[in-house]
Amino acid sequence: MTHQDANFSLSAYMAKLGVQARSAARGLATASADRKNAALLKAAEIIDARKAAILEVNHKDVAAAEAAGQKPSFVDRMALDEKRIEGICGALRDVAALDDPVGKVISAWERPNGLRISRVRTPIGVIAVIYESRPNVTVDAAAIALKAGNAVILRGGSECIGTAKALFDCFAEALVECGLPEHAAQFVETTDRDAVGAMLSGLDGNIDLVVPRGGKSLVARVQEEARAPVLSHLDGICHVYIDRDADIKKAVAIALNSKMRRPGICGAAETLLIDKEILKDCWPRVATALREAGCELRGDEAVRLIDPSVTEATEEDWRTEYLEPILSVAAVDGVEGAVAHIANYSSGHTESIVTENGKAAERFLSAVDSAIVLHNASTQFADGGEFGLGAEIGIATGRLHARGPVGVEELTTYKNVVRGDGQTRP
Repeated sequence: MTHQDANFSLSAYMAKLGVQARSAARGLATASADRKNAALLKAAEIIDARKAAILEVNHKDVAAAEAAGQKPSFVDRMALDEKRIEGICGALRDVAALDDPVGKVISAWERPNGLRISRVRTPIGVIAVIYESRPNVTVDAAAIALKAGNAVILRGGSECIGTAKALFDCFAEALVECGLPEHAAQFVETTDRDAVGAMLSGLDGNIDLVVPRGGKSLVARVQEEARAPVLSHLDGICHVYIDRDADIKKAVAIALNSKMRRPGICGAAETLLIDKEILKDCWPRVATALREAGCELRGDEAVRLIDPSVTEATEEDWRTEYLEPILSVAAVDGVEGAVAHIANYSSGHTESIVTENGKAAERFLSAVDSAIVLHNASTQFADGGEFGLGAEIGIATGRLHARGPVGVEELTTYKNVVRGDGQTRP
């Protein structure tokens, strides 16, 4: 039965996906690293061989999104070209090259009574990934889940379902060719929005973790309704702070890249903070570079005093994830002022300091409690691939289990293995 059949039952279809995923997860938990790696490499090979067909499908999805009036940033996230497909294949190969986390001993110790205890990494089980317009998430999520020994159920956005399904079919074919469970990765083919609700219900206890990738409304819904644990971030309100001891050339390059490389991703800077001691000297160079790149600037009173052409920033601006070429700018009183501003307005995602002062950098890195903090580097490095994780399934900003890019190790838990020789407890 498919979702196109007249007698199609969404609840039965979703329940079946859950049962199949749980069964596959049991088989995957003990699958060899070689077999999992072979499937990942085969998937890269198939996607590369079919890139012309995948691009053709993607062009149709993109054209439909543009005709529907989707924002340019949304369209950019869903668009593929040969370079991006090469990136997808590269991510698969990178994940295959990673050490297999399953069975890895995290720590081990012996008790006075002779019991030998070790903590060993194990798969979480069944991962549900709910995402919107990025077709590459289909492959990244499936690859990371597989490497960590998890079954995965993928539900992509309706606007890009054709591209996502084309990529998924390549991955699914690789699983079968390499002798892994057929349902280790499953794709929700219906665009019925109730499918998301079914996944959030936990599919009769068959889902162990939910990972949302998408806009604020999707993530908020998942966080509110999910009956299984959620690994996610709600907003990416990221900051760049230019310190009084910054190299201005570096500062300009980092501010520009952080905002304008890809304004629509969660690691894009949304607020620029500048030490008030260097505002007059620094601002003209930074502002010129940003304006020439097409960025709209909104500033506080101090910024507007030296540059009246800047739009006045409101309280709401400091709390807004634009995902557009818009940047709010504030003057702050040194590192402590930057730390205070970030503590008040940050979403806990990614923050960067630009400075040549080592003490200032260390103060910022220790005092700012975000998932990712950087020194003299662009916020756009907030990415699993850039962290050497091969790829990522998302960014987590919570304080439990995982923070920052969620890669292979973050999709494992552990069990306590205890070895004895007849000990009994008195």
